[in-house]
Amino acid sequence: MPAGCPTVLDGLAFGALPEAGALRSRAPLIALVHQPLALDPGLDTTQADTFRKTERAALAAAARVVVTSEATARIMVADYDVSSQRISVVRPGNDPVPPAPGSNDGVVRLLSVGSVVPGKGYDLLIAAVATLADMPWRLTIAGDRTRNPAAAAQLDADIVAHGLGDRVAVLGAVPPEAIIGLYLASDVFVLASRFEGYGMALAEAIAHGLPVVSTRAGAIPDTVPAGTGLLVPTDDVAALTQALRRLISDSAERRRLRHERRAAAAQLPTWRESARLFAGAIEAVD
Repeated sequence: MPAGCPTVLDGLAFGALPEAGALRSRAPLIALVHQPLALDPGLDTTQADTFRKTERAALAAAARVVVTSEATARIMVADYDVSSQRISVVRPGNDPVPPAPGSNDGVVRLLSVGSVVPGKGYDLLIAAVATLADMPWRLTIAGDRTRNPAAAAQLDADIVAHGLGDRVAVLGAVPPEAIIGLYLASDVFVLASRFEGYGMALAEAIAHGLPVVSTRAGAIPDTVPAGTGLLVPTDDVAALTQALRRLISDSAERRRLRHERRAAAAQLPTWRESARLFAGAIEAVD
């Protein structure tokens, strides 16, 4: 790398590199933080404390910190001693996509997209839908099953334990073109996350005009505009169940939220706009 050339380091690596300070004498460093490493719900207390220390040390060496949401920016200021003057908020982009038409056969199709890891709350989701056996729904889960084998095994066991094998499909990792098809074939998007630094799948659901049921964890309230979805407290199975029951049973409410979603989709940044903001963050570094 030429001396003096601004260097962007992804937070997934940068947060575990407290030695990064040695690099800043050669080039200004820009950290791209998706979410603080210590806030991964799959960590134990010792692991979380270790990551919090290494990330604080690494961020002290960054000339600029780019985050993907206002919520993460607030965490950087409050918990990591990063001044607001060093922070740029750049939300990921969403290019225009066709709206989901909704099904018309009386079965409400639920979709959840995200890696099968503890933070996505699939244990909560299965517990919630298990109490809705009297209602007409089907659930599809799409996401990488290899990142946390224990979480994947637990998901499979929960489905079997609740007798949901004929109503819940777990697809594993799905290519982008197939993901689009899943959004288009769905009626409601649900994500029971315990934390999100932005919530890319939520933004994709909004772009497709899908009503959303999710939690108030992390940046989700920033990503899901007020009045366009049902957000419940984190780790609250009863509240999640109630929100799902409401949307499964009320087609008029689904249509209303779908209309609001389409309006919200028009406010999402495109990838070109996100790239322009990211370039501005790089250019702001002396």
